[in-house]
Amino acid sequence: MTTDRAVRVGVLSLHTSKESKAICNAVEELGHSPEWLRSENTTVRVRDGAVQLEPEVDVIANRMLLSNTEQPCEELGLADTLSQLVPMLNEPSATLTAAHKLATATALATHDVRVPDVLLALASDQLNAARDEFGEEAVYKTAIGTHGGGTWKIGPEDPINAKVGNRYAFLQNLIERDGQRHRDVRVYVVGGEVVAAMYRYAPDNDWRTNVALGGSVEDATADLPEEAREMAERSAEVIGLDYAGVDLVEGEDGWYVLEVNPTAGFKGLYEATNVSPAPYIAKLAIERAGGEVDDGRVWELSAHLDDSTPSVMPASLTVDDGEPSVIGYTEEIVLSGTAGSKSVFAKSDTGASRTSIDTRLAADIGAGPIKSITRVKSGSRKTAKSRPVVDVVVGVGGNQHTVTASVEDRSHMDYPVILGRDILGNYQVDVGRRVDGQTPDSPEEEEESVE
Repeated sequence: MTTDRAVRVGVLSLHTSKESKAICNAVEELGHSPEWLRSENTTVRVRDGAVQLEPEVDVIANRMLLSNTEQPCEELGLADTLSQLVPMLNEPSATLTAAHKLATATALATHDVRVPDVLLALASDQLNAARDEFGEEAVYKTAIGTHGGGTWKIGPEDPINAKVGNRYAFLQNLIERDGQRHRDVRVYVVGGEVVAAMYRYAPDNDWRTNVALGGSVEDATADLPEEAREMAERSAEVIGLDYAGVDLVEGEDGWYVLEVNPTAGFKGLYEATNVSPAPYIAKLAIERAGGEVDDGRVWELSAHLDDSTPSVMPASLTVDDGEPSVIGYTEEIVLSGTAGSKSVFAKSDTGASRTSIDTRLAADIGAGPIKSITRVKSGSRKTAKSRPVVDVVVGVGGNQHTVTASVEDRSHMDYPVILGRDILGNYQVDVGRRVDGQTPDSPEEEEESVE
């Protein structure tokens, strides 16, 4: 049933992202009414047996990020609540399956979509006992992760644990083609059809292709192999997602699906293809609620990624849009590696470009494996020192960050960890807030890479 009135489209997203802004703007440009459902303006009331959602909407586009929060069940429960009131794109059950990489692999495999071999074991000894099944090099990753975070390439002697921090982890076959530069393809599917695709290439000194980690991109829309196109569309259908970024990699014997991302970013895709998925998502939401859309206008809008501040930004955010959270001069953090996790005090150092952790602590949690060697210098030393760098997961408050940290002997320092700008760039540092109640006296080294 169609309607000629403006459809009220709610974009459910508690974080401020380019994608959420772009979808809101696209809805408005298509002649309908967006509402950004955020903590500042959203309420659900049950009174005398009647349920009321404010703001009122006819349909919801779910953009809740489950992967970078410590308690994804809270966000999932909120989405599930709202989905019982109005139609929702990317329903909670489908989003849960997609956010959990093992659930994704299981669902795809049972529907004859090819995925790499994987093993999740709830006990670390079982996981280590099966390590040899995955070859000389294997992928080790957390079941829930984002932006390449919580993913390692490991050798046969690297320690692994059934959990990294509070998240289960698993082994996966490494799919590569001999003699080929490591790449994968991100295919964006909306409403069962591919709207754009890009090849992603790993940056120097890394094997992961994520744009958030510095990977480069190239338009793949026109020459996307038919096998990959069909697998991407089939994957979104199997998982039950209305829109998704499907990641595939080509092996010697064909294509494999790596992940199906319900909240895939637009930036890299637009950079590579000059196509924004936002108008296509807006069109799907409007039509789901019975509204009408000019397809020509959707195509026109897709040529521009409009991530400007939407007119429906809640009033309380018009001044503080994008204001970062506050972090103290010292903070209690959770540091996680492949062998375990530890809670420690860390110092915030805005002069350090890179996070640094103590050698013994790195060994205790299984940080690594060593990716490369970086040369660093301090303001008090003219010469540079070489240090190994490793991937490590840092939990700060309710957020998790995967960074490439340098490793050094910090036994003579006040803190086993200094947080560099690779993490502090997401926060505002309050030098007066010190959770340990101490004032450190030891000078800290400034981590500056030296060519």
